[in-house]
Formats: sequence, structure tokens, C-alpha cells
Amino acid sequence: MTEKQRKLDDRYLRMARIWAENSYCERRKVGALVVKDKMIISDGYNGTPTGFENVCEDENNVSKPYVLHAEANAITKLARSNNNSDGATIYITASPCIECAKLIIQAGIKRVVYGENYRLTDGIELLKRAGIEVLLMENKD
Repeated sequence: MTEKQRKLDDRYLRMARIWAENSYCERRKVGALVVKDKMIISDGYNGTPTGFENVCEDENNVSKPYVLHAEANAITKLARSNNNSDGATIYITASPCIECAKLIIQAGIKRVVYGENYRLTDGIELLKRAGIEVLLMENKD
């Protein structure tokens, strides 16, 4: 990877971290940006579906089953636009779960750059199996 690409990856991942601040989730705030040809074509953060209350956890502090992950929000937002993600890179503040990994594969995204490991690794393993480039860039702050 070139130094220029590493710097771009770092900047987009920092932007995804800032975007995660939009989440109403208390347990974990996750942000995602889809970038193609050096343009941000979609964004997302974890939260409830449009029109639902902005409360992600139940009274036991467990995530509600209908909370959308940041990656799912960014990819489904693309479906409602004139953009497509063939060959794009997705920047995510945390590694994707297996369900989001399946969406990433089907969306034609070719690179995944993420900032921290999620407790499960099956999503990353599936992406690698699909030939998608995966890069962990931990926060240096």
C-alpha cells in the first residue's frame, strides 16, 4: 500500500468515527462510509429504522433486534440512490458481523478498512474468503 493510500484510509476512518457520533445507541456507536473514486458515496451509523424511536437498547441494556448496523445503513442508503458500490471501499469503526459481511460482498465492495475488532471474527473471515481486502487500522489516539 502506498503512503498516500494509507493517509487516505486514516482520514476516511477518522471521518467514520466522527459520523458514529450521530448514533443514539448507548452501548456502542459505530459509523461507516462508502468511498468510491475518492468520493464518499454513502454513510451510515447504527440505529433504529426510519420512523422508529431513537432508542437502541431495551430496559436491560440489550440492543433491540431491529437495530440496524452502520454498514447496513450505508449499503441500503446506496440502494435508494443513483450510486453503486462496485469496487468501493467501506470504512467502518468496528469490524463487520457476518450479516453485514454478506451485504458487503453482495454490494460489490472490494476493500474493508476498520478501526477495531468486534467480539466475533466470522464476518472478517467471510470477507477474506470472498477475496475482499481487509485492513485493520487501530486508533492511534
